[in-house]
Amino acid sequence: MDEQEPLDPELLADVAASFGILSATSRLQIVWLLAGGPRDVGSLAAALGQPVAAVSQHLAKLKLAGLVRSRRDGRHQIYVIDDPVVVEVVRAVVRGHASGGGRAGAHRDRGTA
Repeated sequence: MDEQEPLDPELLADVAASFGILSATSRLQIVWLLAGGPRDVGSLAAALGQPVAAVSQHLAKLKLAGLVRSRRDGRHQIYVIDDPVVVEVVRAVVRGHASGGGRAGAHRDRGTA
């Protein structure tokens, strides 16, 4: 893929949709937590401090987007990351912001948006 050429509009739309799914802080947090290993909806809900029903809805959207998948383990549905590249991107952006390199963090520190 030549970085000097514009992206195919269909590919660009798919990529934008993935970023759109991750723009919700709860879904971003779920991806962050699942990057550490498989979890069931109950443990994710407890970690997020949100109701199981709300977390289930977020997981359904992530699953529909192809970012996570699930498997049955007894009575529990276990969720795992289905696209490891997404984890790499999320970790890179989080590291950038945590080290002060993220633009949004820099604006917040100066009291401007």
